[in-house]
Amino acid sequence: MKEHSKTIFGNPMSRAKYRKAVRSKKKFIRKFGDDSEQDYPVSLKENTTIGPILGVQDVRIREDGEPFDREKGIIVGNIRMGFGHYRISMAMASAAHAMGYTPYWMDLNSYGQTTCTKVISSQNDLYSLGSRISQKSRLFNRFVWEPINYEGFRQLSYNASDQKNAELMATVFRNVPKEIPVIGTHVWPAQAAVHAGMKYVVNAIPDNWPMALHLSEGSVHTVQTHYAWQGYKILNGMQKDKVLNPMPEGSLVYTGHYIDHELVSNIEEDCAARMRRKAAGEPVRFLLTIGGAGAQKEIFASIIKHLLPAIREKRAALYINVGDYLNVWTDLRLEIPELGKLSQEHLDNWEDTLRFTEEALTGRVENVHVFYHADIFQAVYATNLLMRSCDVLVTKPSELAFYPVPKLFIRRIGGHEQWGAIHSAEMGDGTLECRDTAHTLQMVDLFLSGDELLKGMCESIIRNKKQGLYDGAYRVVEIAMGLKKAGTEKCVL
Repeated sequence: MKEHSKTIFGNPMSRAKYRKAVRSKKKFIRKFGDDSEQDYPVSLKENTTIGPILGVQDVRIREDGEPFDREKGIIVGNIRMGFGHYRISMAMASAAHAMGYTPYWMDLNSYGQTTCTKVISSQNDLYSLGSRISQKSRLFNRFVWEPINYEGFRQLSYNASDQKNAELMATVFRNVPKEIPVIGTHVWPAQAAVHAGMKYVVNAIPDNWPMALHLSEGSVHTVQTHYAWQGYKILNGMQKDKVLNPMPEGSLVYTGHYIDHELVSNIEEDCAARMRRKAAGEPVRFLLTIGGAGAQKEIFASIIKHLLPAIREKRAALYINVGDYLNVWTDLRLEIPELGKLSQEHLDNWEDTLRFTEEALTGRVENVHVFYHADIFQAVYATNLLMRSCDVLVTKPSELAFYPVPKLFIRRIGGHEQWGAIHSAEMGDGTLECRDTAHTLQMVDLFLSGDELLKGMCESIIRNKKQGLYDGAYRVVEIAMGLKKAGTEKCVL
C-alpha cells in the first residue's frame, strides 16, 4: 500500500503532521478494532427503490447474490452523510444507466460489522452534531463551525489524516473485482478504493470551494466549475500562503454539473411548462426540501407562514419534502396549525409519490403536499422527482445548487456552501444566498408577483444545457470507463 499521508501531490507533510495522522488512525483502531485481515464476501442485490428506475444494484457484504458484470459494471462509491452525496451518486447511476452501463451502489456507511462503517458513522455523527449546534448558536457557528468548514478542511494536513483513516476502509473492497471502475461521490470511498488497489478510480468532487478534504491522490479528480478547477490545480490556500506543487496533468478534469439523465433530458419541456403555468396564472409551485435533522427548520417555517395567504388565494402551491424525518413535519404542524388544513400528506407511500409526481407534470397543483419516506432512497429521490414539476426549489446552497431548476437559496450551513450560490447566480439558474429571513421572503415575493426572475432562470437553464453545463455526470462516467478501456488496451499491447 502506497503511503499517501507523508507527501500529497509532491508536497511533503511535516513529521508532526504525519505523526498526527498516524495517531488518528490508531485512535480509531483502539475504538473500533482493525479488521484489515478480514475477508468479507461481496455480492449484488437489486436496489428495490432506484433499481427499477436507474438499474441500480447494491453491493452487499454477503455470500449469496448476483455476480459482478466485469464488462459493463461500474461502482458508485458513496456514504450517507446527509442527503448530498446520495443525490450525487444517484446522478452518476442515472447517467451510467442511460449510457448502457450497470451501476453498482456501494455505500461504505452501510456495512455495520466493519471498521470502515464504524469509523465513517462516528465522524458522520460528529459532523451532524456540529451542524445542528451551528444552527442554534451564532457564537459556535462563527468561531468554530464556519472556520472548520471553510479553512480547517481546506488544509493538506487534514487530508493527511483522512488518508490514514481511509486505510481502515479499504478492506470492504478486497473481494470486489479490481478492474471494475469506481466513481467516488465522497472522498472516503475514492481513497479507500485507491488503498485497496482498485485500478480505475474517479473522485467526483462536490463543492465549488477547493478543500484538501476532497483530495484522493491516485484517482482522477473531477470538478463541476472552472473556479474549482483552478483552485484545485494549484492547491490554492491548502498550506496557508505557501505556493505548492500543483496537481499533475491529467489528474484533474472539469466536467460540468453532476445531474441525473432524467432531469437533463427533460430540461426544455419542464422549463416550458413553468412558463406556461406562470402565463396562465396557475399557482407558483415552491419545493421546500428539508434535509438533515430538520436543519434550518425555522427559516422554512417563516417561508410557509408567509406563503399561506397566497396558497389560500391559489397564487402559490407548496411541496414539502421532509426526507426521512417525520418529526420535522410533526413540529411544523404544531407550530403552524393552519398548515394541516391545507395539506395533503404523502407519507411513506412510494407508489402514491410516484403517481403524484407523474400527474403533476401536466395537471394543476394547489395547496400543500407533504412527502415523507422512511427509506433513505425514497426520501432522497422524491426531491429529484418533484423538481421536474416545481417552479422554484428552496434550498441551502449545497449539492442542489448545481441542479437545473430555478432556485431560491436560503442561508448556508458551513462557509464552503456560499460558493455554490455564487456560481449558480452567475450561471443564472439561482438567486443570491439570502442570509436572513427578510431577504428570503423578498425573493419569495419576487417569484410570486412578476415574471422576470422565473423567466430569466428558465432561459438561463435552457442556454446552459445547450452549452453542456449539466452534462457532468455523463462525462464522469465516460472518464471512468475510459480509464478502463485505456488500461485494457495497454495490457493487450
